[in-house]
Amino acid sequence: MFSILKQITSRPKPFEVYSPEILWDDEYVSKQILGLHLDPTVEMVSRSFKFINRSAAWLVSRLNISKGTLIADFGCGPGLYATRFAEQGAAVTGIDISRRSIEYARKTAVEKKLNIEYICQNYFNFKTYKKFDLVCMIFCDFCSLSPAQRKKILQKFYNLLTDNGAVTLDVYSINQFYQRKEYCNYEHVQQKGFWSADEYFGFLNTFKYEAEKVVLDKYTLIEKNRIRTFYNWLQFFSKKSLFKSFTENGFKVESIYADLAGLPYTNGALEMAVVARKR
Repeated sequence: MFSILKQITSRPKPFEVYSPEILWDDEYVSKQILGLHLDPTVEMVSRSFKFINRSAAWLVSRLNISKGTLIADFGCGPGLYATRFAEQGAAVTGIDISRRSIEYARKTAVEKKLNIEYICQNYFNFKTYKKFDLVCMIFCDFCSLSPAQRKKILQKFYNLLTDNGAVTLDVYSINQFYQRKEYCNYEHVQQKGFWSADEYFGFLNTFKYEAEKVVLDKYTLIEKNRIRTFYNWLQFFSKKSLFKSFTENGFKVESIYADLAGLPYTNGALEMAVVARKR
């Protein structure tokens, strides 16, 4: 028991260990996550539908999305943005690791007769001969990546874009990092909780890494016959560090906003959204 408790409360090095496939493609958990995606009022795994509608409309206007625009949506989930872009005539490719979300997105595209290709894959492994006018990564997915992974994904974006192609994504700002605190919590769920249909004991340990401006939410789930650990890493950005990520990888930052609905950036903003183009 003591060794298990040591394991539960251990603090890994920043981005030392991951669990994306376990988290996003677990048969039970992925159903829970899809339900959150499709709840129009919840802002946990995606924004509220009210914000998404406003954000998609702004992106369509800001980036001139229209008939024939080629878009790659990295981490597309169940296609909440991809659907809205395709309804404007864009040809969209959506990539996501969650089989359940992709199945839902494909069904929606067929029902609406939209020009969307959905690919169930870790987006680091995505390959295509297509060149895109726009690459997007929405709802702070960029924050879950390590420095090496961010460099790799920006290089992939660069190679996928047309000569005047744009990339847009959002991140959590350094102001939000300062609001986070280290935290621990325990729960006992007897049946059909978020993490399992069976009885489990759940432990959450939140760790802050001051030097790196990183937060880890580490979830440990103990069931009768198994123990699982999910790692949710988040990198927080200053305006300077966000600019640096893009300029070091061949991009020119056009604009910084406070969100992906075009809210003007201020120094106290809790999030940032960037529009950048290939240099």
